[in-house]
Amino acid sequence: MKSKLLQSFGPGLLFAGAAVGVSHLVQSTRAGADFGFGLIWALFLVHLFKYPFFQFGPRYVAATGETLLDGYRKLGKPVLAIYYVLNFATMFTIQAAVTIVTAGLAAELFGITQNLVIWSTTLLIISILILVIGKYKVLDNLMKYIIIILTISTILAVLIALSKTNQAFSFAQIIPTKTVEITFLIAFLGWMPAPLDVSIWHSIWSVEKNKSNLSRTTSKEALFDFNVGYIGTLFLGVCFVLLGALVMYKSGETFSDKGTVFASQLINLYTKNLGGFSYIFIAIAAFTTMFSTTITTLDASPRAMTISTNLLFDKKTIFNYWFWIVFLLIGTFIILQFFIGNMGVLVKVATILSFLTAPFYAILNYILIFGKHTPKEFQPGIYTKILSFVGIIFLIGFSVWFLTSI
Repeated sequence: MKSKLLQSFGPGLLFAGAAVGVSHLVQSTRAGADFGFGLIWALFLVHLFKYPFFQFGPRYVAATGETLLDGYRKLGKPVLAIYYVLNFATMFTIQAAVTIVTAGLAAELFGITQNLVIWSTTLLIISILILVIGKYKVLDNLMKYIIIILTISTILAVLIALSKTNQAFSFAQIIPTKTVEITFLIAFLGWMPAPLDVSIWHSIWSVEKNKSNLSRTTSKEALFDFNVGYIGTLFLGVCFVLLGALVMYKSGETFSDKGTVFASQLINLYTKNLGGFSYIFIAIAAFTTMFSTTITTLDASPRAMTISTNLLFDKKTIFNYWFWIVFLLIGTFIILQFFIGNMGVLVKVATILSFLTAPFYAILNYILIFGKHTPKEFQPGIYTKILSFVGIIFLIGFSVWFLTSI
């Protein structure tokens, strides 16, 4: 049984690789820097209320052997068409946001050049080569090592920060009231731990995992794998908030919206406060965080677009996985040309869009899991059903609050 559980690891860690990125490195660190420990409530609350909707991805695959997109198709073509339009409208912004942050960190870590276009191109080419050479299997195995490196280096950075600080911090929680603060909170929640459409990506990776194993992962194995990845994203989210609070809170520093400057500020602030020896831990943690996200998003969006295109037209089309990768690259570069010097705005737009579309995915996943298309024996219990219902109210409520506050 133990060996089977270990073999089932993969989609959950890919989920963690996709989730732990801008939401943690940029948004969580900024939350700690600007609010201290005051937004810890938001971190735990959003993990709690998004949990069932992310869990429904691997649960549905274990029950049916199909992706959530196959399920959306059973709910009707109009439903799938809405997803198709939403995904098409947001995938370029998401890819551009994660790529530009990764490029800024690469420029700071490796030097060579400060040109973010060159770094973005290089990183995307490396990511494509990884996907071309090994497809899902290499991505699966690579992510296990990246998550291990990320976790160890982040824990070391937090321990160093805790040992160095002599400040007293307030654990009083803060409810933002100003428009700027509310906007940040919504952006923080939007990608924490990830956009809700990552549940679709997770279901796709789960199906790929089944293909590579030539057998279907059981419901118990799938949920165990998911829970490990999900708890890991929560743990790392807390770590990055702690780092922001311990090192940057009340430091007087204002983060730049430029990628290279932000990366330099982030890493240099840590080393200035923790000591030069901590540079390598911070730099590795930051870069591996973003590079893992760059690879997983580059793989997932084209997979989702390929499957949904085929389902919409009821046949395989010329718009396959590699077509969408090339198309995604072109769209990403076009967006980068406009936002290359304004990373902060790009990240804010991408994260807010993700939060505002979250209720759509939450409701669809709820209907699919508790409806006729999921066998009764695979449906969650009453407590998960109640949590799902409250979660939908939470997501809609915060979206309405934001839209009426701006």
